[in-house]
Amino acid sequence: MFLDEPTFGEGAQRLFDDDQKYMGWVMNVSRLWAWQPESAQALFALMGSASEQFSMRQRGLLVAACASTLGDSYCSLAWGGKLAKEADAATAAGVLTGSDEGLTDAERAMARWARAVVRDPNAITQADVDEVRAAGFSDADVFAMTVFVALRLAFSTVNDALGSQPDPELRGFSPPEVIAAVDFGRPIGEGR
Repeated sequence: MFLDEPTFGEGAQRLFDDDQKYMGWVMNVSRLWAWQPESAQALFALMGSASEQFSMRQRGLLVAACASTLGDSYCSLAWGGKLAKEADAATAAGVLTGSDEGLTDAERAMARWARAVVRDPNAITQADVDEVRAAGFSDADVFAMTVFVALRLAFSTVNDALGSQPDPELRGFSPPEVIAAVDFGRPIGEGR
């Protein structure tokens, strides 16, 4: 990353402990967010609140569609790997490349919505909202998807702007199809 590592305090240690628990290693993004661990925790609490009605598969496809549209390799690899565990590697790769192979009609609507929010939210029209509704989503769902994607976009923007490079461990976490689909953004880091 472009910043020096901060002095780690109790808040940073909580981030690192969570990474160890859920990922098995301390992620580079946690080392970056150690500058403001309370902000990271608040952001993740807000993201959790916004997405609580969605399954892990749905959250995975929203993040993968958002991150790949932005060109964020880090979240694309991490969440592409998570989506592959919830669906399969080909489906995750399809979301990352925009083909959306393996998705239901409702999931395709979610992925299209996430991409539209990232690309140009001012270009979204009533027809776009109606398309998501027609796929079976309520206005509350559309609002929640939009908040979740916008917050993920903010998280990715901070990480990308400050040079956070995808962890080398993502090579073993994400299947080869996902790794091959992520041909954008920062390259995966070398071993630690």
